[in-house]
Amino acid sequence: GMLRRPKPSDSEADLLREQEQFLTSGAPSAANVVRRPDKRRGEAGGEGGDHNGENEGRQRDVVTIEELPDQLPSLTPAPPKKSRFKASRVTFEAEDAEERLDRHDTHISAVLSRIVERDTSSTPVSLPAFTGMAFPKVLHRSETSSQVPLSSAGGKKSIFACQIAAQRLKEGKTPLHCSPEAAQTPGHTEQNLPPETSMDTDQCDAADYQPTAVSGPRLVSGQGLEGPGSSGETIRIHRENQAKLQGMSKSEILQEQKKLLSQLDPRLVEFVRSRKAQSVASSTSPSKHPQGKSKNVSSESDSSSAAVLFQKPQEVEMEGEEEEEEVPPAVTEEDLPVKPQKEWVHMNKLEPEKLEWMRDLPAPRRKGTKTAMQARFDFAGTLIPPTEDLPTHLGLHHHGEEPERAGYSLQELFLLSRSQVIQQRSLALSTLANILSKARAGEYLPVLKGSVVSTLLDAGLLFLLRFALDDGVEGVMSAAVHALKALLVCAEDEECLDCTFSWFRGLASFPLLPSAQEEEDEDDEGLPESMKETAKEKEDRKSDHDVARQDVVKGLLKMKLLPRLRYILEVVRPSPRVVQDVLEILTRIARHSSSSATQVLDCPRMMEMVLSEFLPTSWTAPSLPLPQSVYGLPLASAMKLLRVLATAGRHACARLLNSLGVRERLFCLLSAEPSELLLEPSEALRITTEAYRLWAVAAGYGQACKLYIDLYPGLAKTLQSVHRVLDPSDPLLPLQLQLVLALLSLLTQVTHTAGCHQELQAGMVSSRGEECPPPPPVSWGHVTGLQASLLGHLKGFVKSLDNPVQKESSLAVIPAYLAYLEAYYHQLSRQNCFKPVETLQELELLMSEVLLPLLSHHVVQGLIKNLKSSSVICNVQSSHVGPETNPSLPGLACPGWRDRPGPVVPSSPFPLLTGLGLLLETVTGIHKGLSCKFTGLLLSEPVVGYLRSCSQATPTLSHTRAWLLRHEHHLLYLLLQLARRLVPIEPQVAKHASLYHQVALVLLPWLLPGSEYLAHELLSTIIFSKDFISEGHSGGPEAIELGELKLQEETQHLTSPSLQTVGALLREACVQLPSIRGCYLTHLAHLEPSVLMSRDALLGRNQWINSHLLPEFTGPTVTSDWPFLPLVSLYERTGVCDGGGLAVEELPQGALQAVTHCLQWLLLLEVWREEALKVILPAAKLARLSCVFLCSSDLFLERPVQKLTWGLCRLLTRQSRLDSLDLNVPPPGLASFQGLYSALVTQYEAVSFGDRLFGCWVLLPLQRRYNTTMKLAVFGEHVGMLRSLGVTLEQLSIPIERFTSPPEDSLPLLHLYFRSLVTGALKPRWCPILYVVALSHVNSFIFSQDAAAQEVEAARHSMLRKIYYLTDEV
Repeated sequence: GMLRRPKPSDSEADLLREQEQFLTSGAPSAANVVRRPDKRRGEAGGEGGDHNGENEGRQRDVVTIEELPDQLPSLTPAPPKKSRFKASRVTFEAEDAEERLDRHDTHISAVLSRIVERDTSSTPVSLPAFTGMAFPKVLHRSETSSQVPLSSAGGKKSIFACQIAAQRLKEGKTPLHCSPEAAQTPGHTEQNLPPETSMDTDQCDAADYQPTAVSGPRLVSGQGLEGPGSSGETIRIHRENQAKLQGMSKSEILQEQKKLLSQLDPRLVEFVRSRKAQSVASSTSPSKHPQGKSKNVSSESDSSSAAVLFQKPQEVEMEGEEEEEEVPPAVTEEDLPVKPQKEWVHMNKLEPEKLEWMRDLPAPRRKGTKTAMQARFDFAGTLIPPTEDLPTHLGLHHHGEEPERAGYSLQELFLLSRSQVIQQRSLALSTLANILSKARAGEYLPVLKGSVVSTLLDAGLLFLLRFALDDGVEGVMSAAVHALKALLVCAEDEECLDCTFSWFRGLASFPLLPSAQEEEDEDDEGLPESMKETAKEKEDRKSDHDVARQDVVKGLLKMKLLPRLRYILEVVRPSPRVVQDVLEILTRIARHSSSSATQVLDCPRMMEMVLSEFLPTSWTAPSLPLPQSVYGLPLASAMKLLRVLATAGRHACARLLNSLGVRERLFCLLSAEPSELLLEPSEALRITTEAYRLWAVAAGYGQACKLYIDLYPGLAKTLQSVHRVLDPSDPLLPLQLQLVLALLSLLTQVTHTAGCHQELQAGMVSSRGEECPPPPPVSWGHVTGLQASLLGHLKGFVKSLDNPVQKESSLAVIPAYLAYLEAYYHQLSRQNCFKPVETLQELELLMSEVLLPLLSHHVVQGLIKNLKSSSVICNVQSSHVGPETNPSLPGLACPGWRDRPGPVVPSSPFPLLTGLGLLLETVTGIHKGLSCKFTGLLLSEPVVGYLRSCSQATPTLSHTRAWLLRHEHHLLYLLLQLARRLVPIEPQVAKHASLYHQVALVLLPWLLPGSEYLAHELLSTIIFSKDFISEGHSGGPEAIELGELKLQEETQHLTSPSLQTVGALLREACVQLPSIRGCYLTHLAHLEPSVLMSRDALLGRNQWINSHLLPEFTGPTVTSDWPFLPLVSLYERTGVCDGGGLAVEELPQGALQAVTHCLQWLLLLEVWREEALKVILPAAKLARLSCVFLCSSDLFLERPVQKLTWGLCRLLTRQSRLDSLDLNVPPPGLASFQGLYSALVTQYEAVSFGDRLFGCWVLLPLQRRYNTTMKLAVFGEHVGMLRSLGVTLEQLSIPIERFTSPPEDSLPLLHLYFRSLVTGALKPRWCPILYVVALSHVNSFIFSQDAAAQEVEAARHSMLRKIYYLTDEV
């Protein structure tokens, strides 16, 4: 029925019902809501000072362009808006208008109060015509259609309006609201436009293209203009435009057109062209003008494709080769498979662009193209090449932008994922999931430009998936869970972490946090500390979009992902695959950080739900091998989730074990054999393995050890059957191996915990002054019985290396046995029951029966040869293309790890050598005499070659490498510790001492958080050891002295004696090595808490470990410029940042000693370990050594400091070094070298007293090739220092050519040179070097014969004139 107007008597419910009826009917609104300009904000509208009511009542004229959408739907993210609230709301284009109205209209009065009626004062009113009939004649559709001509019934009009229009035409009047085209004079209609007026991209000749007659403006109708002359206004403007066009030449028109196209929005241009195409199509029948028609369609399709490329820069594009595109001809009536009949409604006018889809698809391109093309994917996520012609029955063709190409672009998939049709949403999300899986594996990198994952994340994928998780349809929700899992979880990463779990400290891992990006916060600048926002407040203030852009996991947690996942598990109870995906997503969130793991634990009912449904204490055997529902069955992935949560911290683990009942579940699962669990065999093995791993993590904190005593008989029984279960013919052998490795990890951790029992029992107070934790229930007596049986196993596995069938499995388990034995002997040596004599005999037997046969075995020797190829450090520039990584979602880059060499593959010697190195370090610590038996290992060709490669490597640090580098660093450390025992007693090993020292020096700044104890040990034992700096006691200093004497004889001129003492300085440094070590250890004392924490973890002091999650990966523990540390820290405490003053009256106690030791160490490294310092740029060395002069007013005048700095100055200014010294690049830690130089020059003027060393330092950056700014500073602001810069050329030891050539071309500097020479500020006796430099540059400038600019010539003449007027000095 008809819609009725609201009545005053209507209740609010009636009004809402009528509103709903109105919205569903889709009828146009009778009144528009007009936004009035706010004059307080200074918005446009109304005349400046006119505030009377009359003016306010008037509305501005509005020109409307029909069919132009308010906003084009786009997936490409727009630049971020300033509004904080708007940014945090994510909306999609396909939003229901009714919902939007309900959300924004708080009350119906909000709408009613803003209704502004149209101003009808100027609209002409026509009275109805008088007729002789009593009632109006009834109108029939059949009559009206014949009466009204097509031209006037253009728009949507009611039957009544059409009738009135026909009546008016009959009477000879124009219709009331028709477009101005109909109201034009006949003479004007005939006028033709020149061809140049066509606003089109193809510039065709006038002969080819006959324009159609244009009678009025095509775009602007003038409808909506107010005032009496409104209908004629648009015609007047149109005529004016035409007159202007006729007065312009063709080239001028084209130039204007080009200018317009460059300024206008491409979407607007596209719209204008489409309007033009429509008007041409409607006024010209295709049969009469086929050429003109097709040309117009072609230009339209060209420009539309250009606009598409312009619109979506974010779309991933394919790469290929150039080809001319053929444009399909326009659709004519003959082309259509179905011919339109005359009787069909609205088919009297053919609209080709709407019928385009009915014709056959054009053939796909036959060859590639160089232009980038939009990537298209099939439903499996495979990229479809543009040349591939796929059959249409696959369902990959659709009416999109390129109908001939099969597949869906990312943009189309995004649109489909918000479709109203359930199947489309589900299909789009599952396709996105497949694309994400392939992108994470790096499959698209060779063929696509840009990163697919980054593109999707930037386009708002997270929000799309989060909305889809809320979908009421289970299929769509399942597809969204799968896509989220594909984005977050990398199966290969998890596999690799599981493989390395049984390695030394393999249960520890880095949190997968994105690298912290420092943000400048202007809001807090200048505020006192108490008023500044905390990090948490800043985090809460950020919008979801901003948080997710920096950290995907944090963004998802902020979007309430965890309660939603709990709801899906608890209420929806989905299929097994979705449950598996949800558990894996939760595991990845727990790996993110300890706070994320805590959020998973704290999520209401989440853990209770997981434990009761997926880790029940009793269950019935599933009837099918793949059950329809996994509810009520134990799942390995649920156990793994608990293990990762337990890794996050001691407290989380205790909560799981005690509050949530995990201890009972471990007991229930591990008290039976895997074959006795009522589960499918492989699932039974997996869940038992994960149970052992969880228990190992708990034992790593000294928890759940009571369970060991309760389950001891079962463990002993399992151990006895180890050789039996590792049957090579068993199809489940890989799972059996993982089970054995997990069991050995558990026993290793229990042994460590038991080893601490005695110390804790004694109630010793820990070194940190805290009370000790309580002793664990398991004591040393509980674990001693294991050693004999495990040693027996190890012997058996070493023997079975000869059997080719058992070789692989033996190599897999031997490292875990070695790690167990290391734990046993390490803890045994700390027990009261330790019997040295018996243990030494036992160790000798272990050595001769197990370790030496193992090391000399041909299989192990073959493995060791792979050391270099498996290394991460040595293969930085490997040819392997890594998978896609995104800074906001760090991963371990493991996809494809089995197919390339690396530390984790079976052919890698890393686990075996690390296990062996650990055991050797412990064993040789107890029995010193055994170390010489392993000389062969250190001297073997593969190990020496590997160490040599490491000493020259510069590995890059990132999440993708850190987790493996940690293990490799440990192996290097163990090899160096073995060398430390052998260098003093084995001459053959001592020959390579400098190589080991070099490796120790490069390893120190590589060590990652969690390895601080290793750094401390390297500094304490190897780096400052006389044994490793063999040059010091094998004639090194003497050789350098002889070299200096020879150089002095050759140069034949005497220089300052302080320059010739490097040999003596080195001899002194070698004597002072213990003091130098003390100095550096003191300056690294701030690392003590982290050193103690990492010591507890590495030495198995389980009761003191707080978390197996390593510290956040922020970079190395010790910076690469650590040799400069004493100098830089003194500068930070007392230095003068701008120079020229004194911050303190005198230096702190011991500062001179510290600086002397620092300079001695630097000199020693520069002479004998140049390679180790190559990571520090020469400019950075110069900048850090400048602290000697900036620390105080007289430190550089102290005799030891003078001698050492002269020596370093000599070394830094050698010919080879000067070439690599680039001061134009800012050194690390400084904004620019010029700022530092300014401070140096100011300090020189203030306190140098013409010191020659300081003078050399100031002159060094004034070489010709460096920035002119520093020379301008000396000759401009600091010209007074030229009076005391008396360094001679011999003292400087830099060739004068480096200052004088090429000739100077900076006019301001040349003017300053000239001024200093003419005014006498620069004299040869005061400043010999700069005098020569200035004279040389001014001479070559004045007497240059080269053609130059007018300004330069004028400067030359000016200088010559001034010289002419000078008088000679006597």
